[in-house]
Amino acid sequence: MKAEDKSKLIEVFKGSLWEAELVKGLLEANGVKSATKDGIAVNIALPETAIDVAVLVNEEDYEAAMQVMRERDREQNG
Repeated sequence: MKAEDKSKLIEVFKGSLWEAELVKGLLEANGVKSATKDGIAVNIALPETAIDVAVLVNEEDYEAAMQVMRERDREQNG
């Protein structure tokens, strides 16, 4: 029997579907596995702008993800 995975998923970003996909790609390019939440509902049921999409990472990857996000913010803000 497999050991149960007790890791938590933590939100590191919330925004439009296209922004969430960009953030997810950025994280994964930096070696941080991530997933989106609510993206399927947006694609199927509602226009892209109707629901925010969250980007989630494992609790153990949170600090690395936040470092990537801080760097992203610094680049965007000059």
